[in-house]
Amino acid sequence: MARPRKFDEDRVIRAVRDEFWDKGYAATSLEDLLRVSGLGKGSLYGAFGDKHHLFLRVLRDYDNANLLMLRERLESATRGIDLVREFLLSPAADPTGAVARRGCLLANSNAELATSTPEVAAEARRSYDTITAILTEALERAQREGDLALDADPAESARTVLVAQLGLIALGRTGMDIDTLTAAAQSTLTRLLPAPAK
Repeated sequence: MARPRKFDEDRVIRAVRDEFWDKGYAATSLEDLLRVSGLGKGSLYGAFGDKHHLFLRVLRDYDNANLLMLRERLESATRGIDLVREFLLSPAADPTGAVARRGCLLANSNAELATSTPEVAAEARRSYDTITAILTEALERAQREGDLALDADPAESARTVLVAQLGLIALGRTGMDIDTLTAAAQSTLTRLLPAPAK
């Protein structure tokens, strides 16, 4: 009979996630994971598998939490267009620039690993497809609410918004000045989602 775990699994996953997020997959060593988790090798691997499986678990949990948050924000948004604007502007939302420099765990991991790790590419596709579907719903709502031109294609616009946001994330990771990044985000928003003609 298996012994019950004597550690806070959520705390361990958060600590490990932050280590992978700050350093990237390749630069995160087993010693790093043991240090931040507070677990021994046997306990860590016994609970989560090897580094590869632990990383995939962390990435899936991160994605699921973000997708749930995006869905909840759509449901609570006063107007559909508000969610899309918030999503596109999010890489520049922190005035200190720290969030922009850290980037997104999924985008960072996809850039590092997608060509060598099919599971990471598949997870990125799953997450980006779901984001696109949620943004499409938001833009369809925006059309009904009079905030998006009726001749706009919500699905095509949603994919374009996602591509633009990923570009802003990449620029933020370079250390671009936050004011410049914010201006680029605002300009992109204006061009991608023009208000309907009155």
